[in-house]
Amino acid sequence: MTGIRVRKAGERAVLLELPDNESARRVARALRGLEGLVDVVPAHRTVLVTWSTGPRADELVAVGEAALGDEQDAAPARLVEIPVDYAGDDLADVARLSSLSPEEVVARHVAGEYVVAFLGFAPGFAYLLGGDERLHVPRLPEPRPRVPAGSVALAGPYSGVYPRESPGGWRLIGRTTAVLFDPLRSPPALLAAGDRVRFVAA
Repeated sequence: MTGIRVRKAGERAVLLELPDNESARRVARALRGLEGLVDVVPAHRTVLVTWSTGPRADELVAVGEAALGDEQDAAPARLVEIPVDYAGDDLADVARLSSLSPEEVVARHVAGEYVVAFLGFAPGFAYLLGGDERLHVPRLPEPRPRVPAGSVALAGPYSGVYPRESPGGWRLIGRTTAVLFDPLRSPPALLAAGDRVRFVAA
């Protein structure tokens, strides 16, 4: 057994709980090839699967376990570089919280390579894992009512870029001109689960 736990999520959905994010991404990738599924939504350590006339839950688990046991399975290695102007409103606070200088925060952020763990919160918003653990800082005590589109931010173990103006409680360290979500583009989201991301100081 590979440690997949199943929780019922309605008459035609299950939530699969996985050991880690890589496992969640691998299982989601394998399940997307099955017929009859309405949606496959990976999160940090879970995959929500909904179906119309698709396989039963035990069949989904069998496919997931096979994916986790396949040593030849590899995620696509697409690399996306995102230019950043590191002049965010919270850069000084991040430096204080991490006991670094603002320049060191920037240097450590651009030195890291990140992986898109999953998308959520808003269309095109990617939760990025990786990078320097010194930059794992808490969210703001109270969220801002408005965060500008393109804001590059940190919260806990994640880095992220706000695709559009929205409320948000992450700490802002910079801004990018990259368009994270465009409904007229195919696909509309710039990033997908499993993509590698590097930030480049602009």
